[in-house]
Amino acid sequence: MGGLYYVDVAPEPLERFRDLLGEGYAEVEAGAEQARTLFAGRVIWQMNSTASGGGVAEMLRSHLAYVRAVGVDVRWGVVGDGTEFFTVTKRIHNNLHGSEGDGGGLGPAEREAYESGLKGAAAELAAVVRPGDVAFLHDPQTLGLIRPMREAGARVLWRCHVGVDKPNDTVRRAWEFLGPYVAEAEALVFSRREYVWEGLDPARVTIVPPSIDPFSPKNQDLGPEAVEAILDVAGIGPDGRTGPSGFTRTDGTPGRVDRRGEVVQDSPVPAEASLVSQVSRWDRLKDPVGVIEGFAHYLTDPGTHLLLAGPDVSAVADDPEGAEVLREVIARRAALEEGVRSRVHLAMLPMDDIEENAAIVNAVQRRSQVIVQKSIAEGFGLTVAEAMWKGTPVVASRLGGILDQIVDGESGLMVEPRDLAAFGAAVSSLLADPDRARRIGLAGRERVAEKFLVTGRLLSYFEVFAGILSR
Repeated sequence: MGGLYYVDVAPEPLERFRDLLGEGYAEVEAGAEQARTLFAGRVIWQMNSTASGGGVAEMLRSHLAYVRAVGVDVRWGVVGDGTEFFTVTKRIHNNLHGSEGDGGGLGPAEREAYESGLKGAAAELAAVVRPGDVAFLHDPQTLGLIRPMREAGARVLWRCHVGVDKPNDTVRRAWEFLGPYVAEAEALVFSRREYVWEGLDPARVTIVPPSIDPFSPKNQDLGPEAVEAILDVAGIGPDGRTGPSGFTRTDGTPGRVDRRGEVVQDSPVPAEASLVSQVSRWDRLKDPVGVIEGFAHYLTDPGTHLLLAGPDVSAVADDPEGAEVLREVIARRAALEEGVRSRVHLAMLPMDDIEENAAIVNAVQRRSQVIVQKSIAEGFGLTVAEAMWKGTPVVASRLGGILDQIVDGESGLMVEPRDLAAFGAAVSSLLADPDRARRIGLAGRERVAEKFLVTGRLLSYFEVFAGILSR
């Protein structure tokens, strides 16, 4: 049967956080010791629908590396089988954000496609899951596994990474479709209190925001020469590098960016240009066309360039709309007046090596004078925290999890999602005042260090697991 494959993640030492956390590291050590005892003889099954191309996959890669280093048997399975399955789950994803998406229904045919897409994974898991194991299922794609995992004896937690502050009828339609599956989970985790579905038992709900790994290839320190060289190799910057395009892999070994992205541009970003960038999937909810519109109308300085960077769409299996959205973005850029078009760059970053891809994103975020996230819906938006960690000032939409990350005017700037004039003014204000941009960038890094590092999330999850196992 198809529909399930495993992702191998090597352990990474928690010890690397000792200097960063200072006295706070003692709490991490204590939590690790408790976890070793709690999960002795058990397996934690982490399940989602893609190994790359999204924030959930990135978080799992870091979380699992540290959990394995603690001495816990944790395994990562990727599930979902068939085009119809991913068409339905993308529709659900859009609906949970309040968007109609492709406009299709969620009826008996869609339920059949959804459940059929998980049958192979369910059968394979039934053969290896043991009573007392813990299953940690992520997002709507995995909900249909709750019953078979429980029937195998596992204790099941479901984690929802998406949601809206104010649900509409479209959101409630997705809730109704998913409700029978959610009812069977023993515990539920949401990123924000506002995302908790109506009618859920509060005793089953825990709030755990997402987090970043400061030592991952996406967030580790990179010097200016490495940033320049990486972007040159990727095809984004001018080919004038003086240093190696190197980075450190998760396992501590040296890595090097060798692959060129597919870049749509008249010429590379000039070394002296002020660069405004958005890094995201090719998704209408990220509003890449709106970013181009705002840039074209309100950021008219010929020395300012825009970069939209996203994954190679062929490598993101669970997003069937990505290629269509990318075509729309390319078409909008092509329609721009020549002087504006020459300042707009589109980069499809290679996904053959996930850590190499992450290093390119790291370089983009460090090279940029401003990072933007002009989403019209956002579950949490960890690209905001990633940029803040690097000290790059951020302009982002005032919605969703961005509200939890940015203190407006202090650690970033927020604008209404569809207000292009405000978007342009906010970006322009940072480009015109480098001292203010620097202050905001430093405040952003401090906020991430305080609230959004992976170690804090690991402790939160250990507490949730302990609660389930104590029942």
